[in-house]
Amino acid sequence: MKIVIIEDEQDIADLLRYNLQRDGYEAECYYNGEDGLKGVREHSPDLVLLDFMLPGMNGLDVCKAIRSDTATMSIPIIMLTARNEEVDIVSGLEVGADDYVTKPFSYRVLLARVRAVLRRDKEEVDKGRKFVRLGDLVIDPGKFRVTTGAGRVELTASEFQLLLTLVKRPGWVFDRSQLIDIIRGEEAVITDRIIDVMIAGIRKKLGDCGALIETVRGVGYRARELE
Repeated sequence: MKIVIIEDEQDIADLLRYNLQRDGYEAECYYNGEDGLKGVREHSPDLVLLDFMLPGMNGLDVCKAIRSDTATMSIPIIMLTARNEEVDIVSGLEVGADDYVTKPFSYRVLLARVRAVLRRDKEEVDKGRKFVRLGDLVIDPGKFRVTTGAGRVELTASEFQLLLTLVKRPGWVFDRSQLIDIIRGEEAVITDRIIDVMIAGIRKKLGDCGALIETVRGVGYRARELE
């Protein structure tokens, strides 16, 4: 497994690389957004650790660029932020980050997040070619692909898992805490607001099929049951 680290604090980046390599990962460090983006495009890593605050091209811009390139858009991204502000976390998830870790963090916590994201990504590949359908919405877990009548829809790993969870059980209501556990794991510190932002993003990307995801006021979300 190959990981690209984009972090302007060289001591932190180099320590992360050392620890990840010790745990069996290949790791490359970049100390600014421009070089980091080039590194992602060059190495096609399995995961990117991306600092929120970078000189020049910041973390949000790097994340947007990764998600807008067909060659890199499906690479999982974990944002590293020194500010435990909901607005920063929401901003990162809105542009396509799959998870986040706030500084200062323990390496063991970060490693758990890395393994969880990589495991979730691998599980989707291992599920094979069994399609999940709901109206014009078709999900292919094996190829990590979502299509509607309007064409293919590009989702982040977390958005994909969230949508798949809902569509596999039409009519079943999932509260926000259940959805948090499903896509993040029980150790994640996350708010209901972030789940709401992710659902809004999924609906927007799905276009007309976004109406298949319904809000159950005061509870959570469900996929619509079709007759």
